[in-house]
Order: sequence, then C-alpha cells, then structure tokens
Amino acid sequence: MTGAASRRTVLTAALAAAAGAGGVPSAAPEAAAAARHVDNRFWATHADWSGGSTTGTRVVAGARPGVVIGSPVRRTTYRDPHTGRTSAWECASWTSAAHRPGVPASEVIVSWNAHTPAGTWLQADVSGTYSDGTAMPWYIMGRWASGEADIRRTSVDGQSDGKTSVSTDTLSVNSPASGLRIASYRLRLTLYRTPGTTRTPTVWRVGAMSSAVPDRFTVPASKPGLVRELTVPRYSQNTHLGQYPEYDNGGEAWCSPTSSQMIIEYWGRRPTAQDLAWVDPGFADPQVCQAARYTYDHQYEGCGNWPFNAAYAATYRGLNGVVTRLQSLTELESLVRAGIPAITSQSFVKQELTGAGYGTAGHLMTAIGFTASGDVIANDPASPSNPAVRRVYRRREWENIWLRTKRHNAGGKVVSGTGGVCYLYWPESPTAAQRSALAALGIH
Repeated sequence: MTGAASRRTVLTAALAAAAGAGGVPSAAPEAAAAARHVDNRFWATHADWSGGSTTGTRVVAGARPGVVIGSPVRRTTYRDPHTGRTSAWECASWTSAAHRPGVPASEVIVSWNAHTPAGTWLQADVSGTYSDGTAMPWYIMGRWASGEADIRRTSVDGQSDGKTSVSTDTLSVNSPASGLRIASYRLRLTLYRTPGTTRTPTVWRVGAMSSAVPDRFTVPASKPGLVRELTVPRYSQNTHLGQYPEYDNGGEAWCSPTSSQMIIEYWGRRPTAQDLAWVDPGFADPQVCQAARYTYDHQYEGCGNWPFNAAYAATYRGLNGVVTRLQSLTELESLVRAGIPAITSQSFVKQELTGAGYGTAGHLMTAIGFTASGDVIANDPASPSNPAVRRVYRRREWENIWLRTKRHNAGGKVVSGTGGVCYLYWPESPTAAQRSALAALGIH
C-alpha cells in the first residue's frame, strides 16, 4: 500500500489567509477563487504552444495540438545511469512563457502527456523566480519515455540550490516558515531522437500544479452535497505480491499503478493482448503488471512517481492525465458529479481510518462516489481480493487523512501529509459537465 509519499518529503507552508479553505461551496466561485491555495496551469492548445519559445521544435495543429522536433539544434550524448549505456541523440526544445501563480507557491509538481515512439524520449524541466527577487536554477523533473528500449524513465536526485530542492517529482521550498515562495515558473521540454532519423516525441500537454497548502493537522469539515457512485473496475494490489521484483515486487508497492489501471479501464481503455504478452500467463489481471512496469521510476525504485502515472494513463488513446491538488471534498464531489473519479494520496495510522485495517506512510486509492450520509466510496487496492476493493470510509476521517499536511505516525513523530494530492484522468472529448468541473479547478 506504500505510495509515493512514503519515500518523498512533502514540504508545506503555513498560510493563514488560506486556513479556512477546506470547504468552499461550489456555488460561491468568487469566495472559492479568493481562498484558493492551489494553482493549475497547463499548456495544451495551439495558442498555448505558439506562445512558448521554440529552439528546433515546431508546433503542430490538429485535434490534439502539440510540439514536435522540427530541426534539431544540437547533438549530445546521454549516459543512462540505470543501464550504463551511453548513446548519441539529436535534440530540440520548447520553453513556456513565465507563469505567475495566483498564490506564491511552496511546491510545484510538473506533469505531461506525450507520445514517444521507439528512438525518442523527453526531459521536463522547471525554473523560475523567488519572492525575494532571485532566480531559480533549472531543475530536471523527469526523464521519460513510454517504453524501455532507449532509456530508463527516471527522476533525478540531489538537485538543490539551498532554497528549493527536488524530491522525486516535487519541487519544494526548503524552509517554508522563512516566508520564501516561488513567485513564478517556466517549463522547458527537451525532445530527443536517434540522430539522422525523422522520429519525434509529440507532447500535447505539459503543465504544473503549484500550491501553498496551509500547514495543519486537521482540516475544516465539509458538508455532504452528492449521492452518486461511479462504476469503476476493481483491482487488488495484494494479489500481485511477489510478482516482478524488478518493478518493486507487487503487493503494497503497487497501489499507484493499480489505481491508475482502474481509472484507465473506467474510461474504456486497456492494453492489448500483444502489450501483455510479456506477463507470466499464470498471473491474474496482467494489465496491473503492465501498469506497474510502465510507471516504474528507476531512480525512485518504485511505481509511485506521480507524474509518471499520469503520463502512463495518457499513452492510451484519447486520454489526458494530470497531477493536481483538491482543496476539499466539495471539489471532489463536483468531479464525481460530472463522472470523473480521482486517484487520491493519503497517509494515516490504522485507527485513523475506520474499516481500513491497516496504516500507511503513503497510499493511493480511487475515490468513486459518496453515500447518502456523505461517506466516501473508494476502490481501495489495499484489499485481499478484487471483490473486496470497494470500501466505504467515514467522510470526516477520510477528508482529514487526505487533505492535512501534518500528522503523527505510529511512533508519535510529526511527519508530513500530502495535502490533497490526486491524479485526474479524463477523455480528450469530455462532456460539457466534465469540462466545467475541470475548468473550475483551472484545468483546461
């Protein structure tokens, strides 16, 4: 059941102005906007891409506008730290205009959606300015390919300038209590291909969620506002215990890809028989093994890299995927009302979530609905079998373990919480209600 949060330091900031932001009703958009501590900015339209600067890349139109290699500007070599292999590559880049979040941020998480045919890969970077007027260096937020033949997808450890640091997939201010914040940021994509070929990655979405989540052990209680349950496939991570040690051994380590697979199939997508030919035919639910393999971060040595899961989901036809934060169960209700489930990240000790039967330093599950009393219906992959995956958790307990940023672990030590992190996957052509629910979060 261990997810990305168990080996990722989540640093959060105290913002008194946002202390009451946990339950803003959707009927009051002005109040919601004023209280927001989460900012989403994604580049996905032709105008978005055209507003960036190209260095050897070009913008392509169509149903899913994006950026591709046009004329590579240089050749380089890359030594893959996980294979030891050094290869030559041509590359080109695209850089966004600077974005200034509505609230100066203590954290930034970048995510992207792309197609990387054999012989290609990409790197996503972020830079920016601090609230003290100084400049941030460029940080690598991921080296990624959908396959494994060319590079091993990887996060990059050890990046810091003394003010901010990268922990797997999260850029965080080192000392939020100092008042330092990230005032603006730019994103850069570097696209790579085998020299002398015409292959190219195609990126049709890149962006970031920046946030300054209030520092808190408890969050304001929200009022129930929806009774609905989405029909989402159910998969247990625990039925895979011991499978594929090279991809972190199944079981508790596979909560993230198992959750991703449930939502991918909810939207009617799944791997082909050819995709799954590598899986031991004696293993049930081979598509979960597929998701684990192709979300695996070779530096993190696990499947819990948040953007890698979103990028994997978007390799399926017509799907988008992003990493964001929600501020309340009210926001989650709005998504479920529109037919969009969410993959949520939470941590807790056993007694904090009635009926779970376990405690965790970090776990992903899928929120799929709400009962008449407002309790949360979740497909929890930390279950002994597929039929046991559907759970009903008490609303007040569940919203607190998900939205808080501080908690006490089983030993009584104060540790971090994820502050409402979730993955959202949705189709290229959403309904009007789905488009509206996403737009209310700043996701277009």
